[in-house]
Amino acid sequence: MNVLIVVTTISLFISLFLAFFLLTVKTKHKTSNALFAVFLIIMAIDVSEYLFNLTVDGPSNLGMLRGMFAFLQIPVFYLYVLSVCYSDFKLQPKHLLHLLPFLVANIILIPHFYGVDGASKISFIENRQHMIELQFNHILIHIQLMAYIVAVFMILRKAKKLYLENYAGASVNSYHWLFQFTVLLTILYLITLLKNIFKFSDYPYISEWIKIGLLVFQLFIVCWYLFKALNNPGLFRNIDSKLKLTSDIILEQKNNDQLAVTNEEYNEELVRLKKYMAEEKPFLNPSLTIQDISNDMDIPTRELSVLINHQLGQHFYDFVNTYRIENAMEILKDVTKTKVTVLEILYEVGFNSKSSFNTAFKKHTGNTPTAYRKYL
Repeated sequence: MNVLIVVTTISLFISLFLAFFLLTVKTKHKTSNALFAVFLIIMAIDVSEYLFNLTVDGPSNLGMLRGMFAFLQIPVFYLYVLSVCYSDFKLQPKHLLHLLPFLVANIILIPHFYGVDGASKISFIENRQHMIELQFNHILIHIQLMAYIVAVFMILRKAKKLYLENYAGASVNSYHWLFQFTVLLTILYLITLLKNIFKFSDYPYISEWIKIGLLVFQLFIVCWYLFKALNNPGLFRNIDSKLKLTSDIILEQKNNDQLAVTNEEYNEELVRLKKYMAEEKPFLNPSLTIQDISNDMDIPTRELSVLINHQLGQHFYDFVNTYRIENAMEILKDVTKTKVTVLEILYEVGFNSKSSFNTAFKKHTGNTPTAYRKYL
C-alpha cells in the first residue's frame, strides 16, 4: 500500500509538472504543447484513482466521472500526433466529434448511477460485473483504443513517407522517436485491456496487481518522454498536410489520363537536376526541401517529386544524402584534410546529426566514416 502511494504521488507530480512546463514555455509549437499537456493531465487524473479513493467515502458521481476521463486520453494523443506531424494543423469544431465516446459513456450511466442515491450507487458498484452499462463502456473504450492506435500508426507512416519524399533534414529521426512512444503507449493500453479482463473475471485480485505494474510502467513512460524532451528541444520539423505522396500523384495522373513526361523530357530534366546538384550544391543546406529545388530550377514540385521519388526510385531524403555522402567521401580522401574531424565534415556537407550521418554513410559505403578514412 505504501509503495502504491509513493508511485502514484511521484507519477502525479511528474505528469503535472511536465504539463505545467509545456503550457508555460515560450515556443512556436503552442498547439502541440497544449495538447500533450492535456494528455498528461488526463493521464494524471487516471493515475489518481488510488489517492482519490482514500479521500472519499464510497462511490460518487465525481469518482465515476474521474474514471470516464479515460475516454479522452487516446483521442487527445491522436490530435497531438496530428499537430506534431503537420505544420498547418489547427483545432477546429469538427475535432469536437472526438468527445462522442466520452459523452456516450457518461450519458448511459445517468439512469442507474449519476441520477440515483448513495445506496443505489453502492449496489451498482458491488454488482459491477453484471451491470450492462459498465460492460458496454469497457467494450467501447477497448474498441476506441484499437481504432485510434491504428489511426496514429497510419498517420506516422504517411507523415514519415511524405517527409522522406520532400525533405532532407535530420528530423526524420523524430518520427522514429514518436513511433517508439506510440509503441510504448500501445503496450500500456494492451496491459490495461488484460487488467480489465481480469477485473470482470473470477480473479479480480489479479487485476489489482496488474494495476500496480501499470502505474510503474506509466511512470517510466512519462520520465522517458521528459528525458527525450529535455535532450531534444527541437524534436520535430512539421510537414505540410497538403503535400501528396508520389504514388497518389501518379494515380491521379492515370485516373485523369494525364501522360507522364516522355523519356526525352525525363532525360533532359534529369540531366538538369544532376548538373544543378553538382554545380550549385544545394545539399549543403541542412534544411533543404524539394520545394527549394523546385523554386531554383523552375520545375513544378509535383513533377520534381515524380522525377526523384518515382523515376529515380529514391526518396528525396536519400537522393540528397547521396550527394552529401559523396562530398564527405571526397573530404575524407583528401590528404590535406586529415586533421578535419568527422564531426566537422558532417556539418560541412549538410548533415546536422551525427547519428543520421553515420547511418547514411554506412548505407552508402558499407563502412562508418572513421573506418572508411582508416582503410583508404
